[in-house]
Amino acid sequence: RENFIHLCNPHLEKMKEDILYHFALGTGTHDFPTLFGDVKFVCVGGSPSRMKAFIAYIAEELGLGSPGCDYPNICAGTDRYAMYKVGPVLSVSHGMGIPSISIMLHELIKLLYHAKCSDITIIRIGTSGGIGLEPGSVVITRQSVDATFKPQLEQVVLGKTVIRSTNLDEQLAQELMQCSKEISQFNTVIGNTMCTLDFYEGQGRLDGAICLYDEEEKLQYLKDAYESGVRNIEMESSVFAAMCNLSGVKAAVVCVTLLNRLEGDQISSPHDVLVEYQQRPQKLVGYFIKKSLGKV
Repeated sequence: RENFIHLCNPHLEKMKEDILYHFALGTGTHDFPTLFGDVKFVCVGGSPSRMKAFIAYIAEELGLGSPGCDYPNICAGTDRYAMYKVGPVLSVSHGMGIPSISIMLHELIKLLYHAKCSDITIIRIGTSGGIGLEPGSVVITRQSVDATFKPQLEQVVLGKTVIRSTNLDEQLAQELMQCSKEISQFNTVIGNTMCTLDFYEGQGRLDGAICLYDEEEKLQYLKDAYESGVRNIEMESSVFAAMCNLSGVKAAVVCVTLLNRLEGDQISSPHDVLVEYQQRPQKLVGYFIKKSLGKV
């Protein structure tokens, strides 16, 4: 069962039914193998609307849908997350921050396990703040690091601190990089991604409601991050990497940078420019999926 989902929880085998509460799905009410058994690629991102746009995009790319076709939200019974499917691709929103994506991943991993899925690739697509990169650059994450630049996730379980690895699949990162070279539409790099616990102080911004450091200290911190190999900052990659590692799933993080944090804190690009930036991870991952399925 090397290529199947590995569940690190022996208690689940003893349960008569598994209710995925935040998805409004359950093994007693839904036939998971029939609904999801053919899934090979899962793409996750923060925004429900962005993940709906992604499924429409990939459907067209794979020739599995028609323009203007509507894709129903599989999780319509809840307002926590949204989920869409076309062919072998599942698209799921995860909200913002480590707690939100963690809850989603627990239930997503169980869903894939109950559906008896194999050879799964999970990719987070999203936005980030760049360090030393032009806005619009795409970063493929090598390692997710914490705010002290260590490739680890610290989590308190039963009152004890547990440390988990946040490395991501190197071969998958290289395959994605090769895909970016082939489509040759935007700058793409492989680098470390810093995952923080908040958007303002945790990322060294000067524009939050609270800020007790000066601009020189902020810039020194960001330069130290760059020197350690960090190329962008976001808020979900560490727990994403840790949970995929424990579940034996190939995983990648592909995020576009909306600004260069060495030059400012606020995102000021025009809306249409930001929309085009946000489509870049989608284009790269879409091409990767097409290539993997022999449709390039």
